[in-house]
Amino acid sequence: MPYKWLVAVAFVFGLFMEILDMTVLNTALPALGRNFDAGTETLQWLVTGYLVSMAVFIPASGWVADRFGAKRTFVFALAVFTAASAWGGAAGSLGELITARVVQGVGGGLLTPVGTAMLFRAFPPAERAKASAVLSIPTTIAPALGPVLGGWMVDNVSWRWIFFLKVPIGVLGLLFAVVALREERADDPGRFDVAGFLSGGAALALLLLGLDRGAREGWGTAAVLVPLGAGLVLAAAFVAIELTRTEPMIDLRLLKNRLFRTGNLLMLPSSGALMGALFLVPLLLQYQMGVDATGSGLVTMFQALGMLVLLPVAGRLYPKVGPHRLLVTGFAVIAVAQVMLIMVGPGTTLWAVRLSLFAMGAGMALTVIPLQAATFATITPAAIARASSVFSTTRQVASAAGVAVVASLLTARTDSRLGGLGARATDLATRQEAIFAAYHDVFIVTAALALLGFLIALRVRDADAVTSMRPGPTATEADRSQAVDGGRIT
Repeated sequence: MPYKWLVAVAFVFGLFMEILDMTVLNTALPALGRNFDAGTETLQWLVTGYLVSMAVFIPASGWVADRFGAKRTFVFALAVFTAASAWGGAAGSLGELITARVVQGVGGGLLTPVGTAMLFRAFPPAERAKASAVLSIPTTIAPALGPVLGGWMVDNVSWRWIFFLKVPIGVLGLLFAVVALREERADDPGRFDVAGFLSGGAALALLLLGLDRGAREGWGTAAVLVPLGAGLVLAAAFVAIELTRTEPMIDLRLLKNRLFRTGNLLMLPSSGALMGALFLVPLLLQYQMGVDATGSGLVTMFQALGMLVLLPVAGRLYPKVGPHRLLVTGFAVIAVAQVMLIMVGPGTTLWAVRLSLFAMGAGMALTVIPLQAATFATITPAAIARASSVFSTTRQVASAAGVAVVASLLTARTDSRLGGLGARATDLATRQEAIFAAYHDVFIVTAALALLGFLIALRVRDADAVTSMRPGPTATEADRSQAVDGGRIT
């Protein structure tokens, strides 16, 4: 087997386990609350603790891989994630489980960006659409399996198995990575950017913490405004530090590259619209349409099915039509899918929801391959690790922000809709219609995010991504002809 496919298989192990972890946990939160006699304000740290830890280590991933070697870093990240999963399953208290989740975030923060960098180094520019298709395998299958598998295990086995089930996957991935991968290390990784690490990691952690609290508590409290304000100040300091460093932790100068900058901008509406909608739909199904957790998972898996059906098509079309038309079409389909969700009401059949989710998955399939392949089309192997850190950070923040914003909007719009009923508030049918209307208000926002992606995608030029579209020069030749130095194509 060619080495590039060995890298792909190793990364699929890690990415599948990481995404599966995120999708099974949400289903089990009520069972964890009952087991540990904990409320939502405590349980949320199982999610927030992981996100904050992950956010702190994503910016450092590029330098760590360059300094200690990509294989060694990837194996370390996979080992930490697997060990923390086993620790979580065996935890005897909620505090211990939260600690295990924080440690798990360390592995997750290194795993995805380092694995992405390895994958794009292994595949030459002309074959990066294939690499993106590989990434789409775990990102479609894991979300389809996670909710159903998590619900079934909680109901029929034990909540502990939502953590234990990832251990054998991690062990297999570790053994494969140790045997199959070869080491990659930068000749001169430079000094570790301590100031960038502290300011960037703290900024991301505080911003995610503020967004998470704002979604649950409202945006006007000190508990929300203080971390958000401090996060913004530290983010500004981080940008200033990184732009003045000769050896920055995250090379923001890469954003001078138009194609790379546009790809990162597209991650904001792409991840925000998708994660926001996938957060809302299970709530709508379970709380308003009377579907149980397992049934909800069986409905939401149609989003993954849409991706699986269209991904091969997108992979074949990319070298022929380029990223522009695929991205524009994909975001248009996502917007239409969000509009379809606005039409869901008390008497709507579940097949209407399934169809909208299938369309959403199809639209994502048309965007994920060109977005990842084109974004890295003019990035050299030497810059890929740090470019991957930028891209992964953008995706993580966009996903967290998308969920936080739609959760906050749903609470606010529900209160507003119910508050406007007056004397009719006691009528159950009227209350249900008002709550559905609140969901519709939020789906308008996610549809607007998709429309924003459509408008940004119009700026993508196929000519900029030509090295990722057609067979031709080798990776080395392409890199010599389109080298990126400090964000400038020479």
